[in-house]
Amino acid sequence: MSIIEPTNQEIGAIKKGKKYAPATRLWHWVNFIIISGSLFTVLINSTLFDGSQRSFVKNELINAGVSISDKQAGAVTHGLEDQVWGIHIYFGYALAALFLFRLIAAFFMPHSQKLFPKLKKACQAYFILKKERETAKHELVVKGLYIIFYFLLFIMVVTGLLLAFEDYTGISKNINHGIKEFHGFCMYLILGFIVLHLAGVLLAERKDGKGIVSDMINGGEN
Repeated sequence: MSIIEPTNQEIGAIKKGKKYAPATRLWHWVNFIIISGSLFTVLINSTLFDGSQRSFVKNELINAGVSISDKQAGAVTHGLEDQVWGIHIYFGYALAALFLFRLIAAFFMPHSQKLFPKLKKACQAYFILKKERETAKHELVVKGLYIIFYFLLFIMVVTGLLLAFEDYTGISKNINHGIKEFHGFCMYLILGFIVLHLAGVLLAERKDGKGIVSDMINGGEN
């Protein structure tokens, strides 16, 4: 046997290795909860506490025997909206902490489980080796989407923090308004990624990727 060939013990260790590191699985599910909560706060403010609800608040208070003007009803609605945005900001802080955790955890992950080595391997398989090109192409698309997702998360974290501390950054209101618009636009892109991700998981579960959800829970095996 050549000295470069793996022993039976080494092969067994490789087979028993986890497909997803504990840090990756923890980040994945907590990140899912945080992003879902953040999107839920946006949904609440865009439906229940937007400007069109001012007349509803006014009518309900009048029916309760309270004398109130349009301006006062608007102040009530705006106050409720601010309460929800306060929760949204806390979700944003948690997302920023998770993003930092993901960056730090990447340094301690096995080389084979890191994103860029996987992307490099898929590129070599597709462009150089030209073997199993369909599988390699799928890996390239998936890993490319993940890179875009991480980049969007980075933008969301940075713009979100700038908005949360706008009173201390010295940035003008016009620029802050542009940052807010861009922050909201990236949110829709992330929402689109989530839809694609869920659709991909469902398709994989029905084809050759069965058990992908359970693997993300218990780690799976290589």
